[in-house]
Amino acid sequence: MSICIIDYGLGNLASIRNMIRKAGGKSEISSDPRALASAEKLILPGVGHFAAGMENLRNSGLLPALHEAALMKKTPILGICLGMQLMAGHSEEGDVEGLGWFDAEIIRFRQEKMGSLKVPHMGWNEVNVTHTHPLFPDKEQPERFYFVHSYHIRCNKPEDVLATAHYGYDFTCAVSRENIAGMQFHPEKSHRFGMEMMERFIKWNP
Repeated sequence: MSICIIDYGLGNLASIRNMIRKAGGKSEISSDPRALASAEKLILPGVGHFAAGMENLRNSGLLPALHEAALMKKTPILGICLGMQLMAGHSEEGDVEGLGWFDAEIIRFRQEKMGSLKVPHMGWNEVNVTHTHPLFPDKEQPERFYFVHSYHIRCNKPEDVLATAHYGYDFTCAVSRENIAGMQFHPEKSHRFGMEMMERFIKWNP
């Protein structure tokens, strides 16, 4: 299985590659559009500011290959943290447009709903799956993943919501539609649960 970790200047690239290796997969880190075109699966990572992420993608020349792979070829793709947020249509962070793969917007945690909780949301949190999906098999006990973020996705289509978490209020932490999936948390930092998630992504065949 050839997995391409997209290098556009942002993200925990080496950590993701190491987790894929531990999960039994093979991957390469690349900023070459040809690598995106030939990969069997893609990972769009990312940490940092939404506007900077979109600017880096535009400047990298990867946008045409990325859209073709995800929307035309239907290559399975996983967005992680900022990578997932970039899949939305718009973000409050920088007031810029995203990739538009999901009818959704990225919003900052609403402080008036947080009580004494601080933003960013940082640490381990349980994830509650909303519907059956190969990336989240049925389990009696919720899985726990590592989060660090100040913004989250708000989907306009409920069927796109794959999982939620709670921090002050319930928020969407994973999305999916056909061959595209995204997760706000970091599987590469989530130890056993993260490795199991990567194992499922390696096997995922939408």
